[in-house]
Amino acid sequence: MNPGRTPQHCDVLVIGAGAAGLMCALTAGRRGRVVQVIDHANKPGKKILMSGGGRCNFTNTGTSAANFISANPHFCKSALARYTPADFIEMVERHRIAWHEKELGQLFCDISSKLIVRMLLDECQQAAVRIRTDCAVEGIERGADGFRVRTGHGLFHCASLVIASGGLSIPSMGASGFGYEVARQFGHAVLPTRAGLVPLTLSGRHQERLADLSGVALPVEARCNGQAFRNFMLLTHRGVSGPAILQISSYWQPGDDLRLDLLPGHDPLQWLRDMKRERGTSELRTVLAEVMPKRMAQRLCEHWLPDRPVRQLDEPQLKQAAALLADFPLVASGTEGYRTAEVTLGGVDTRQVSSSTLESRQVPGLYFVGEVLDVTGWLGGYNFQWAWASGHAAGQAA
Repeated sequence: MNPGRTPQHCDVLVIGAGAAGLMCALTAGRRGRVVQVIDHANKPGKKILMSGGGRCNFTNTGTSAANFISANPHFCKSALARYTPADFIEMVERHRIAWHEKELGQLFCDISSKLIVRMLLDECQQAAVRIRTDCAVEGIERGADGFRVRTGHGLFHCASLVIASGGLSIPSMGASGFGYEVARQFGHAVLPTRAGLVPLTLSGRHQERLADLSGVALPVEARCNGQAFRNFMLLTHRGVSGPAILQISSYWQPGDDLRLDLLPGHDPLQWLRDMKRERGTSELRTVLAEVMPKRMAQRLCEHWLPDRPVRQLDEPQLKQAAALLADFPLVASGTEGYRTAEVTLGGVDTRQVSSSTLESRQVPGLYFVGEVLDVTGWLGGYNFQWAWASGHAAGQAA
């Protein structure tokens, strides 16, 4: 940086050109605020671009506070109530972006997530927002008249500073702990972070028995710590993934009891009794293969269930087999970590942040939005809706 360079002035400086940062910038810009966005990455919206398999699961029509994990579960209610999925859909349709509902209220672009990024950038341009990429922050100071932010592109001076730098998930996309460092610098508590919406790893016996089934997917209900998610599980070389596992991973920690219903929607005991009566000569693995992938049925009967004709199973054995199918204990050893995690659990303690404006209660003019806060959504568009809602709330105030 050239120390003699004239500071660049703005009303609002947003650090982070992701979903929450861009939404905050365009909202503040529409109010007539002079807004500058900076990001250390080489282009804006990188995580948006890779989300939803390149189609961007941009919201969920069923969004409520119940779909989020936070030490302060009421915190997200205000912002979510004031900027709803319908509000974002209105903007998407105004930009003529075609979309569809996949399942469970999840909305995706028909064509490409690039259209969502383009929409946000167009809205920023219309609101006269300036965006600068490849711009790393070197230091932040606060004075009587606002904040001074030193960067590789010179000194920025702003009245309001918005931290929209995300969490630790997917470091290959440029994720870092920058936002947590800024929070601590200004006296904010940061709750412990860990990977969320992440594949689980197996070790020992489970890994040995299931690793070669990599690629097999089946519907399950995953249960842990009072939470349950019914969706697909995918077996991998290192463990388990798929929507049901990603969802439950946010509630699981090493040592926690994790159970799977391998026949969700069935009463396993009644089903086994029916099979014994109607298909008694068939092997258990054969009838199981009609309600789950054949390879999974075979593996269960090789290691966990009786490998013989159904008629040979007495009532206690039927009950034992049914109990295992309904409540299969999966002993996970860990997670794949931030490398593949979709989100970061934990973050800036929301008790020190206004739920209506997202402004710091410690430092006037300092705002936190999006994933950097201790608010983490379920899989299925909820984290994007939090980004839009929190960005909008701060953009109306900053």
